[in-house]
Amino acid sequence: METYYNPADLAKFAEVGEGNKELMNKFFAWYGAVFAEGALSEREKALIALAVAHAVQCPYCIDAYSQESLAKGATLEQMTEAVHVAGAIKGGAAIVHGVQMRNVVKKISM
Repeated sequence: METYYNPADLAKFAEVGEGNKELMNKFFAWYGAVFAEGALSEREKALIALAVAHAVQCPYCIDAYSQESLAKGATLEQMTEAVHVAGAIKGGAAIVHGVQMRNVVKKISM
């Protein structure tokens, strides 16, 4: 099945820097530092990234952080919970914006 997102393109990520290697190198240095062991474990960071990948609906990130989460020792159950957390936050954000809708309706109805 052909899709807009070609999974093989994930391996070409670094090629984006061909137009400006300095900025891409800075991005990769920062990116590597973000995912290094710190106050959070690398496994926890991979799970966060997996959840965010679902929230922003990035198929490349979903592929990468599904594999990374497994490599860092996460279980399918933990990964599924991370996806549910992303769904709850994204859904909650949509629902809480209902306050804006209610404010507009109240203002117009006055």
